[in-house]
Amino acid sequence: MKKTLLLITICFIGISTALAQKQIYESPKLKDAIKTHKTVAILPFLVTIKYKKLPKDYSPEDNKLKELQYGKSIQSSMFTYLLRKADNYTVTFQDVEKTNALLTKYKMIDSLGAHTKDEVAKILGVDAVIFGTYTTATTRSEGGAIATTILFGTWASKTGDNDLTLQIANGADGDLLWRYSKRMDESLFASTDDVIERQMRKLSRNFPYVK
Repeated sequence: MKKTLLLITICFIGISTALAQKQIYESPKLKDAIKTHKTVAILPFLVTIKYKKLPKDYSPEDNKLKELQYGKSIQSSMFTYLLRKADNYTVTFQDVEKTNALLTKYKMIDSLGAHTKDEVAKILGVDAVIFGTYTTATTRSEGGAIATTILFGTWASKTGDNDLTLQIANGADGDLLWRYSKRMDESLFASTDDVIERQMRKLSRNFPYVK
């Protein structure tokens, strides 16, 4: 019994430590640069979905499509969050439908990594761009997570680990102005809205455009 309690305690400490892992970088040019920013675009996120053990029906093509769709879903969730709290920020955020339409028009939508951020900002007509990456490593099946959730509750519904990185680049020269990264547990029931809501609340004091 004592060994079991010790193991549970160690597990909780490990989870708490993992949840606390976050890093924030601010460029020396950040404060001066954001004073000139009026409109900011949010780009589709670069998403990578990994599996410890590939599902039986795994398809590289389907997985790639899922990554692209998930990246746009995170983009949309972030825009919705920022739009809801628009009065709290010193800039306006370009509608993601306009952003994606322009990126599609100039054939950048699925190849953003091949373009510099100042090049993208010029195409979009904005002063800065918010971009990021989201990497999820699925460590167990959804079926197993559902079974665990039924027994222990939603706190135990973790299916893997994920890393979220948010960055802001200056539109004039493409320089990186700000970076936030965080490692989290991934819940079976977490939507992109949940992920963005949780992370934006945590970094609200450090987000450069907060009034």
